[in-house]
Amino acid sequence: MEKTLGDLLDMSHSESGSSAADREHESREGTGHHSAAERDALLEVSYPEVQAFCQKQGLMLEALLGSRYGHCPAPLTIQSQEFEVLRAHFLGEPHTLQLLAQWYQKDENAVPPVYILHCPPQASPAQEKSVLLALRRAAREPERLISGGQGQLLYQSEMHREIEAGLFSAGDHGRGTLVFFREVEDFVVPQSGGESPRLGEGEADGGPDSEDQQMLAALKAKIAALHPQQLKVHPVPHSRDPACLWHKPRSKYLKGLCTQFTAATSQHVLASLGSQEGGHGQPHRLLQELAHHRALGHEKSRAFCWQQALLDRICLRMKQDASQAHPPLVVQGPLGCGKTTLLCHLSRAAPTILGPGALVVLRLLGTSQLSSSLDSLLHGICLQVSLALGLPAPHAEGAGNSVLLFHRLLLQASRQGTKPLLLLLDSVEQVGMPRGARAAFWLPKICPPKVHLVLSTRLAERHPLHQVPTGSEDCFEMGPLSREEAGEALAKHLAAAGRTITPAQQALFKQSFPEGGLALPVALAIAEAQQWASGTPPLAQAISRSATEEAHRLCGFLEQVHGPILVKRALSYLACSRSGLSETELKDVLSLDNEVLSEIYQLRPPPSMAVLRLPPLLWARLYQDLAQWLEERWADGFLLVGFGHREFSVVVEGRYLSAPEEKTQCHLLLADFFRGTWSWGRKKPVELPSSSKPVTPQPLWFSKTTANRRKLSELPFHLLRAGRTEELQRDIFGNMNWIACKAVVSGVESLAEDIEAHLAQTSCPELQLLQNLLLLLQPVLSNMEGPAEVSLICTEVLARLRFLVPSHPGLIGNLCQQCENWLGARPHPVFVPLCGFLYPPEGPLQKTLTGSPKGTTVLELSLDRRVLLAGSQDGSIIVWDTGDLSVLHVLTGHSAEVRCVRIFGKGTRAASAALDDTLRLWSLASGREELSIHNSHAVGQHWSQLHIDEKNGIVHWVSSSGVNAWHLETAVPAFRISTEALDGWLLTAVFVPRLVLVTVSEKGALCLWHGGTGQLLSKHTLAGLGEEEAPTCSVLLPKLGRVMAGFSGGSLLTISSDGDSLLEKLPEGIRFLVLSEDESLLAAGSRGLLPSDLMHNREVHAAAISADNTTIFTSSCGEYIWVWSLSKQGLLTDVLGDTGAPIMHLALWDSTLVSASCRSHYLRVWDLGHKRRHKPLPPSMACPRCTALSHEAKYVYFPQEKDSCKVVIWNSEEGRACEVLDASAPVRCLEVAEQRNLLFVGLASGTVLVFPLDATQEVGCIPPAENQKPINHLALTQHEEQLAIACDDLVQVLDMEQGESGPLINRPAYTFYTQIPGASISSMALLAGYRVLYGMTSGELFLYNCSLAQVFPLEAHSGQVTCLRTSHGEKWAVSGSVDSLRCLWDMELCHWTHKMFFQKVMLLL
Repeated sequence: MEKTLGDLLDMSHSESGSSAADREHESREGTGHHSAAERDALLEVSYPEVQAFCQKQGLMLEALLGSRYGHCPAPLTIQSQEFEVLRAHFLGEPHTLQLLAQWYQKDENAVPPVYILHCPPQASPAQEKSVLLALRRAAREPERLISGGQGQLLYQSEMHREIEAGLFSAGDHGRGTLVFFREVEDFVVPQSGGESPRLGEGEADGGPDSEDQQMLAALKAKIAALHPQQLKVHPVPHSRDPACLWHKPRSKYLKGLCTQFTAATSQHVLASLGSQEGGHGQPHRLLQELAHHRALGHEKSRAFCWQQALLDRICLRMKQDASQAHPPLVVQGPLGCGKTTLLCHLSRAAPTILGPGALVVLRLLGTSQLSSSLDSLLHGICLQVSLALGLPAPHAEGAGNSVLLFHRLLLQASRQGTKPLLLLLDSVEQVGMPRGARAAFWLPKICPPKVHLVLSTRLAERHPLHQVPTGSEDCFEMGPLSREEAGEALAKHLAAAGRTITPAQQALFKQSFPEGGLALPVALAIAEAQQWASGTPPLAQAISRSATEEAHRLCGFLEQVHGPILVKRALSYLACSRSGLSETELKDVLSLDNEVLSEIYQLRPPPSMAVLRLPPLLWARLYQDLAQWLEERWADGFLLVGFGHREFSVVVEGRYLSAPEEKTQCHLLLADFFRGTWSWGRKKPVELPSSSKPVTPQPLWFSKTTANRRKLSELPFHLLRAGRTEELQRDIFGNMNWIACKAVVSGVESLAEDIEAHLAQTSCPELQLLQNLLLLLQPVLSNMEGPAEVSLICTEVLARLRFLVPSHPGLIGNLCQQCENWLGARPHPVFVPLCGFLYPPEGPLQKTLTGSPKGTTVLELSLDRRVLLAGSQDGSIIVWDTGDLSVLHVLTGHSAEVRCVRIFGKGTRAASAALDDTLRLWSLASGREELSIHNSHAVGQHWSQLHIDEKNGIVHWVSSSGVNAWHLETAVPAFRISTEALDGWLLTAVFVPRLVLVTVSEKGALCLWHGGTGQLLSKHTLAGLGEEEAPTCSVLLPKLGRVMAGFSGGSLLTISSDGDSLLEKLPEGIRFLVLSEDESLLAAGSRGLLPSDLMHNREVHAAAISADNTTIFTSSCGEYIWVWSLSKQGLLTDVLGDTGAPIMHLALWDSTLVSASCRSHYLRVWDLGHKRRHKPLPPSMACPRCTALSHEAKYVYFPQEKDSCKVVIWNSEEGRACEVLDASAPVRCLEVAEQRNLLFVGLASGTVLVFPLDATQEVGCIPPAENQKPINHLALTQHEEQLAIACDDLVQVLDMEQGESGPLINRPAYTFYTQIPGASISSMALLAGYRVLYGMTSGELFLYNCSLAQVFPLEAHSGQVTCLRTSHGEKWAVSGSVDSLRCLWDMELCHWTHKMFFQKVMLLL
């Protein structure tokens, strides 16, 4: 019986459990014709439908059992006393005694002794039947004292035992089981009368075995009594004429049978799912994962703990570390030494070590899909711990940085302190790392109190963990067992199993391990020794000294018993699979293998000539013999089977797949299976006379919400390894349905990994572009709440790949066309990109780094440009290697926002200060915290500065509360200067050579202090500073021995180490200062400018200067990076966008620029050396509403900068400005009358300028209205017959006519006021018939009919209306607002018909 949800028992299908005599007997009864026809119909019609339905629900159809009672084997073992009682019955029958002696031998190794079944060579099924009948005859004697259990075994068939073990012993009371009976109408089962038949009488006359029939009837009655809810009965019309079977009534019956079976099964599966899902509210995948590892851990811990002394040492160490911070513990050893068993025993010992309330998290890594990749592993652990400890649920998978979530959770668990936490991670080398990540970066270097982390890894794989332990006391090495330990393990296992072995067998075991051995081969030898009977011949007592030798021996045994082809192919398919195969999948695949079927049916005909499949019993027997080498794991939503030992996988590879053609053949058949080539009735040619091999259907989507995860995972893998690269590129990577499905279901990273595996074997520029596109798409999808939408994926693909269609018309062009077709077929409104407007792959946006979920608060680059640090609001710090942009460490320790970071020690150490009032020193080589200093005087700090005096070994922490200094190596306080002594707010710089500390207070006091003792050297007041000016920033010029300080009033102060100062004035307050590498250039950022006239429309946040001093990069409150050429007098040369959040920090080295924001958990990496062939339109420096388009976006009109009096006409096809128009006042809004070839420019003075686009020098003018207020908005009707001008609360509508010399604009035809106090017009649209649609800054929306002087209010937005547009027929209008809502309005009904929500403010052109 299958262990998973939705077990199905169809008792109307298979006869594989019957012997040849059973089949011959049934055919004489007439019901055999029904059974064969029913089996064929169910296999061909119902099986694919039911399997497809189960897959939609995330299930696999596993069990289909036959209608007859099945084969009744002789008992494998009989207790010695009972066997002697049975044998006494035949004292007068020498032939029977001889038969029993041949078939049963006494085993003195059992405690107590038993007789075991020993099948003689060349024994026939008839002889086994004779032995069974003899035992039954003896057991029926009243005076024979035979136990009830033993007596039942004499009559129960194999199928009966399976049902007893599965259905009647199921933990869910059989809720996941469906029993389908087929009852024959008017068919009387012959009853036995009088005495039981003698030996062989049942078969001699060909009569039915009445005892089997009675047992079958009793089994059915028991099922009906215990599980009536799971029982379905289908009546069968009785007929003894085989020819009638294929007549129309019989065909109709078979159709009805299939229909009822499919319907009953589907209904039962849904009912079972509903009952189980209603029992819990926790994530189903997590429950599956926990159950999987719990079951494996329980199974492993049942074995003997190979090195109890080592386990005791680890337990003692955990007790010692319970109340203090400590490093993780690492268990190392070679393969097969027993590390997994040790960790499983440690999980059971945890309550004794840490207390009864300890929370134990066990993960046997690589044994399940969720434990094989780092992100899913850490998210699963975080979710489990959060639920168990009552902590807030972590971010959804894919949102934020899973490593940070993991580290923060360990700190939270420690601080909560309610339960000790023990994390046991076995085989950490099995975890798949993210792209470009270092192997051990995710592991915490120090565990907080009450949190314990124990890892295991292969000794040969020690290098990924070399950074974790700091001393030999943290590493526990497991070696081979000694001879005495192996003997002790044998004795304990035998005692637990109730077995002994003879002295000769003990000597053989000891000879096999003269010097001991690894745990795995010893365990395999013990398992073999447990099977030895006292009479087992010496030649059969073989012990393998290694796991590899034992695996080869097992394969040879399996080939002898089950057939070489079946064993070879079954193991080969498992070895070739990506994540393993379910039993259903493996049986389907074997049923498609011609060589397997030929071997099975070469000596006996198949049960059906219409439907040919692998007999389920053959796989069941093979699986039973393989069980100790296999393990079950959850992957892709299904329970799969894979190899439990890597040694066995290696043996299978070498034994069966050493030839490339063998491996290719297996991958080809698996690819055909997961493609669904031979499903839904498509016939696969075979050598045997068969019409079909029904297998599981493989659609891409089982339903609208359920994808075929198994196909998504396995098909690309097998196509690649089968060498079908063209098919892979065409049908998988060139299929937008596949790309969207896998991106939504499995994630973009999984799809990119498939492409990367393909690119490793072949070169394809278009696939490389597609892979880079997916990496750009990943942050977009992970930012979404809930699953990604296909429409978003198609939009992103079009917006990024349209640039590349002319140069790559094949794969790229085909994908773009598929996206257009998909978007065009949507029933609801969607945006279809008509041109590329997002950065394409291999563009300037090189990479996206995942930072802290709460954004980046500080970005620091080492002086040698090799290390980049990013601090965050949650207190974590991420360390990147700038060479390959891989994560080196995640530093956790701060509990509040990191405000300042400094790197020193030639890039090997760092200091950080945070709002938790702590200063921490870190080793960037190991990622460990060296010192933690609590500053009790830093309460309420708003800003921080750190200065490292490496020469004198002092660190200075400057905050709003004062200056504190400590010795770097000892954390001993050096001195403190309070804020009171400095007259308030201050900035500080340290001149290392002279050991001078300079401070500047908000009241203009300049002080010099001794940098080692804090003694005041001099103090004087700066002249020229304003009364309310406060210092805001400073930068040290070490080469020149000076410090530059900026002030809120625009003062820029230069201070030398001897206290001399020089003051300069800038137009606006200084926000930050940036220095070039050679200290020849200084950039001062303010609210809207840099001193070199680099104007911005908002406050400037960050700047970076290139090493050659030719380029400066700046960022403001907008989502753009401005690139200015200093060699060309501050010319704006480029604009980098697509950041999604205001850029607050910049870091520059070589040709790489990194941007970060406190509002986004992503950092963007820009390639400055990229030659941009496809350059998006530059964003307007002014408000986006102050922009206009014409000639299908060929020309773009926008002000040159904020409050500018110049209008730029930009040619988007040529990527350059073709003309600049002068205006008499700052430009407020623009509108283009394309038919009349006019450009209207609204000015802050209230005037509207009219530029003929074919003669821009002949400018016209519309004078301001009577209120002479700035123009807020301009609007034209569709046919450009009227123009509307809005000024705050006033609207004018003017008629336009075509005169002899050009367009004529008349006086206002209508003028009206909005009369809404405190609100002004923010957007406007003009409709025919003098109707004005206008929105207000307060969110109100109105339609005003000028002719009737009537106003119609529409439903208001909750915030300012930012855009209004009408359709060409003016039936529809769309409005957008700052509340991220866009509404589609029916202008006839004045009511909205559709609403769309966005993550950002909508600003339409």
